Amino acid sequence: MLRSLNNLENFKISASDGIIGRVRDFYFDDGRWIIRYLVADTEGFWHAPHQVLVSPNAFRQAEWNTREFHLALTVDNVRNSPGVDFAKPVSRQLEEDFSQYHGWPTWWSERPGEPDYGDPNLRSAREVVGYPITATGDGIGHVEDFIVDDETWTIRYLVVDTSNWLPGKKVLLAPLWVDRISWAEHEVTVGLPVEAIRNSPEWRPEQPVNRDYESRLYDYYGRPAYWIDERK
Repeated sequence: MLRSLNNLENFKISASDGIIGRVRDFYFDDGRWIIRYLVADTEGFWHAPHQVLVSPNAFRQAEWNTREFHLALTVDNVRNSPGVDFAKPVSRQLEEDFSQYHGWPTWWSERPGEPDYGDPNLRSAREVVGYPITATGDGIGHVEDFIVDDETWTIRYLVVDTSNWLPGKKVLLAPLWVDRISWAEHEVTVGLPVEAIRNSPEWRPEQPVNRDYESRLYDYYGRPAYWIDERK
């Protein structure tokens, strides 16, 4: 099911033998547009403030009614995991140390034959929220949220607030329509005309992203839908 990352923030994180913290953030790579890590904030649950990475290999399920995120890890697994300096990008070396500690394969070795993006320096989803978005011709708004598939943890859409023009209107853009994210300039660039985005189907946060809306969105832009490509 497609879910908002913003809505997952502050979910209580439950290990197999106790609560370990709350959802603080997610790290993704913008080569494959997939979530690589959850950032668990354990402050208040242990003796000292601590933030750790949790791989989707450990995700069980998110209970939306109780706002609880379940992990296939023990409290000690999380407590003793490799430390992370969140002032720096997440490097390939850190990821290798992390995978070795948990005994999991590295994500770049799980899909042989796919292009190797090298050291992607994974970035924070919270950091990108607020980045202005520039389309062909002008700015159109800013990133407000990400919509993810909670089974594969693939980012399906960026939520764009177009309040530069129309207060309150939000639209969705597929990651494949993004030309680049500039970390230095704190900006997202898309190769679509401003007017096309301005007049695209509106998305309302109180409504789920369903296949009917997705079909209208892809038909509007004349682009092949991701679920058709994935079936192929």
